[in-house]
Order: sequence, then C-alpha cells, then structure tokens
Amino acid sequence: MIRRWSLFVALAVFAIALAACAERQSVTPTPIAAVTLIQTSTATPSPTQTARATPTLTLTATATPTATPTPHPLSIQFMRQKQYPGSDIVIEETLEPGSNYHRYLASYQSEGLKIYALLTVPFGEPPATGWPVIVFNHGFIPPSTYRPTERYVAYVGSLAQHGYIVFRPDYRGHGDSEGVATGGYRTPDYTIDVLNAVASIAKYPAADPERMGMWGHSMGGQITLRSMVVNCCDIKAGVIWGGVVAPYPDIMRRWRPTPTPGAATPSFRGWRSSFIAEYGTPEENPAFWAAISPNTYVAEISGPLQLHHATGDASVPHLFSEILYAEMLAAGSAVEFYSYPGDNHNLSGNFSTAMRRTIEFFDAYLKR
Repeated sequence: MIRRWSLFVALAVFAIALAACAERQSVTPTPIAAVTLIQTSTATPSPTQTARATPTLTLTATATPTATPTPHPLSIQFMRQKQYPGSDIVIEETLEPGSNYHRYLASYQSEGLKIYALLTVPFGEPPATGWPVIVFNHGFIPPSTYRPTERYVAYVGSLAQHGYIVFRPDYRGHGDSEGVATGGYRTPDYTIDVLNAVASIAKYPAADPERMGMWGHSMGGQITLRSMVVNCCDIKAGVIWGGVVAPYPDIMRRWRPTPTPGAATPSFRGWRSSFIAEYGTPEENPAFWAAISPNTYVAEISGPLQLHHATGDASVPHLFSEILYAEMLAAGSAVEFYSYPGDNHNLSGNFSTAMRRTIEFFDAYLKR
C-alpha cells in the first residue's frame, strides 16, 4: 500500500505537542513501549514513488528510566538539565557565493570551545522576521580528514537555494574546531555542540528563531533525534536520511559499523564493551539503556519528523528507521517515512526525489 500521512494530521499533533512544551523541563517522561515492527505491505513502487508499509505493532512493556543521583551524561534527563547558551556568531572567512546565497566560514562557542561551521545566507532583504533556518548535522567523517567545505555540497546547496539559512556545525575535533572528537554514541559532546549551534544561530540578526528546522544524515540523524527530544521548543521540524535512530539496545545488537580508515575516535566495540562492563546488558539494566535512548521520549519530541532510508543501505540498517517510525506512530507523534528500494546510504539514486520531499516538508512547517 502506498501511503502518505496527511500534513493536516501532522500539524494537529504538532500543535498539541507545542502546548505541552513549557512543562517538559520539570517532568520525567514515561517511556513508550518497545516496538516490534512487522512489514505487511509488499507494494512495488515506481522509481519516483516509495512504499510506506503499514506496520503491525506488537507492544511489550519497557522499563521506566528511574532518576539517580548522578544520571549518565547521555541520558535525556541529564541533558535537559544542562544549559546551551551558544554565543554570537563570528564570520571567520567569506567564501565563494552559491547561485543565490552567500557562503561563510563562521564560528561560535560550545562549552568554552571554538566550533567552526559553514553558514549560508540567502541573497536579498530578509523577511520581516528573518530567514527560516536549517541546522545541518553531517554524518560520520574521519575527523582527521574532515573539511567544512567538502562533502554534502549538493545537500547544503539544495536547501540554501530554497530560501533557508543553513548552519552546518563541524563538531568538536573536526577541521579547525577545538576539542577532542569523541564519536557520536558514547558521549553527548556532538549533540551539545549542535544545541549550542541552535542557540547561536537564533541570535543571528538575519535568522528567524521561530522558524528553525534540523536535517541529519547517518550519525547526524542520531544527533537530530537526540536534539529534538532534549530541546523542547526551538526545533520545529526534522528530516533524517539513513539515520542511526534505533534505541541503544538495537544499536548494540543489530549494528556493526564498518571500520573507517583514518578514524580517530574510540571504536564501536570499545565503547560498547565499556558500557556493558559498567552498566550491564540491556537485559540486566533496561532502565539505563532506556534513559540514554532518545527513542524513549519521542512522545515529547519538539516537532514532526520525516524519515528517508534505502533498503540497500550497507552502512546503517533500514530497520532502524522502521523502528523509529513505528515508535513515533505508537506515541502519537507526527511522522512520515519514505523507503527507497535498492538505493544506498546516501540515496544517490533517489537524491532529487528525496531532496524535493525534504524541502516540501520544511516549507510546510517553516514557511507558514
């Protein structure tokens, strides 16, 4: 069955979520149930159309994360208690402009570290309230080879051409950013840098802080999901391509990332083993694993999500997006999911279609 969730339904759910936003910081959320998703559709889409399977949900109880005197820094409870003040944005270098937008190498502050970012700003006079913004979270690139003006050029350009300020943080330890690159899964460091990026771009004179979205790919998808359940209100809509968006127990059991030559971050096996040694397995200590998984809190996500994933993705399992999609539906949160049969991690064969859907989604929520 080919399906697409109505934007009218999404808007209604989103409005309800915003109404409850102010209460979030003082409330310990009740986690949703774990989900086993079973595909029940075998529709074969055309090259420009994707199948949206209607999942049958088998729900089982999941342990409630319990408050502890010293919650883990990755826990959503702990991250919600922190402050992410950001800073004024400094233009470090003016780059060659795009077709209808300026390009800059900029910097801002995150936990006392100078973090660099690529910044695009549309030509012309901004709207009265400022340009809408997309914070852009890139996937894993070996920090030693990372360059802010390389990779994702077409992705950033496509968004920038459609009247958005795009702010792409480098994360600590990447390029010229200060600090140590610790990886995206064992510490909250990259998410902290992104949340400070959100606060920083909100101060930028040409930006509209009330019209801010977030885009993430692969590891950046995990950062996007985590950011949207930590920050209750600023990120109005999110889009994730090929995201590492399953709960931590599924990341631990069902994913074995291919080692990347030149990677300077701790190995997946290393942090996984250390977590198990310190906190026990998901079966032994389910409350810990629920507490550090942003999936546990999707009922309180800051806005609707649009998910894109290819069935031929050899880097991140397609199942991860299926799981998140089912969890969002079960929580009553607004979500769309597009599956691309046979394509790869970067959606190379369907880039134009996926980007068109991405821009239409952002336009619906950020240009109203």
